Amino acid sequence: MEPASIGEESLLQRAYLEAVERVDDSDESRAVILDAAYQEFCRMGIRRTSMEDVARRAGVSRITVYRRFATKDALVEHLVRREFRRYFDEFLVEIEQAHTVADRVVVGFVGSLRAIRHNPLIGGLMAAEADLVVPSMISDGGQTLATVRQFLAGQLHREQRAGHVPSDLDVDLAAEIMVRISASFLAIPSELVDLDDEEQLTTIARQFLVPLLEPHGAAGHLPRGSEG
Repeated sequence: MEPASIGEESLLQRAYLEAVERVDDSDESRAVILDAAYQEFCRMGIRRTSMEDVARRAGVSRITVYRRFATKDALVEHLVRREFRRYFDEFLVEIEQAHTVADRVVVGFVGSLRAIRHNPLIGGLMAAEADLVVPSMISDGGQTLATVRQFLAGQLHREQRAGHVPSDLDVDLAAEIMVRISASFLAIPSELVDLDDEEQLTTIARQFLVPLLEPHGAAGHLPRGSEG
């Protein structure tokens, strides 16, 4: 089963864009099928779940499932996109509730790792069937990371305009580093960091990510093209 994608956009990139643009999937029949697929995939795993299993759980015919989703790959793709859309919605709300830019960095880092890892479908996929999800994160020519980085950079530009971070800080580069750190923790297991220990993750964010937003001489101020 090949990692799902849509045209030139990765699965995660599409989910992110739909969340930000508040795309609404109001087709009730599709929603019932997606709910059934979610339950079956969480219970049995994607590979062991057939379209017939999903149809049975949804209380519809197999033909009805195929009318909405031509292939199992398409069903998986739409379901994973829906789950990431929910994650991004929650993420946006959570960071807006933090009071300072440092708190927003910490909440964003800790909350994103928690939300993805603890989601029964996405977390389970990344743990048991990572080849269906991880390639979408790291093998799409950088599109997913670029999309999330653009969003984070946009948030940091807002902080910059509000005077919460230095005006001469390269926020695009800071966002790039933050996103790559988060993605690497999700994609590659760590022997040093327990991703279920939010206190440890909070310490890491305050010690290594928040300083990226400090003035001249801080870790986040690196002139482009001058490394090495």
